[in-house]
Amino acid sequence: TFAAKTPLWTACGMVVAATIASATPSHNSPRAREEAQRLDQLPPITPSSKAIDHSGRKQKGQASYYAPNLAHRKMADGNRMNPQARVAASKTLPLGTTARVVNLQTGKAAVVKIEDRGPFAANRVMDVTPKVAEELAMTKRGVAPVEVKPITVPQPNGETKLGAGAAELTPQQIREVSRIAASR
Repeated sequence: TFAAKTPLWTACGMVVAATIASATPSHNSPRAREEAQRLDQLPPITPSSKAIDHSGRKQKGQASYYAPNLAHRKMADGNRMNPQARVAASKTLPLGTTARVVNLQTGKAAVVKIEDRGPFAANRVMDVTPKVAEELAMTKRGVAPVEVKPITVPQPNGETKLGAGAAELTPQQIREVSRIAASR
């Protein structure tokens, strides 16, 4: 039998893995969609520490954009910063997170993938590339108040969780956002 031939530590590992996998519902499941909608109803948080936030909650604060001299420098994920890519830096969102960023002054929005750590200025929640800054209409001032709504959030167990930004999207749109972000 399986139990007789399987060491106890292997069986325990299988139970733990199954428990972790069941804790993060798939993107298409009603439970995942309900959780995304619940997260979207919560008020945005202002990150106050450098702890990585896997919750998927909205964030609110100031965004700035990368200076031209940072082009092609290595980012936290190992890629080089491409000023024309839809990527961003966050102190608290996990690397690989896709998020919708909305300029609260103009209503303009863009989808980004978190590939770097920062910004390192007080009260800033995100640095974006010059391309994204143009899409958000923030190049003139350089800084803008934003709301960041995570769409997909990598979890420590290797799964991906839907965040508040997924509440407004269909499963097909979520897959498309993830595909675009993965292609960089």
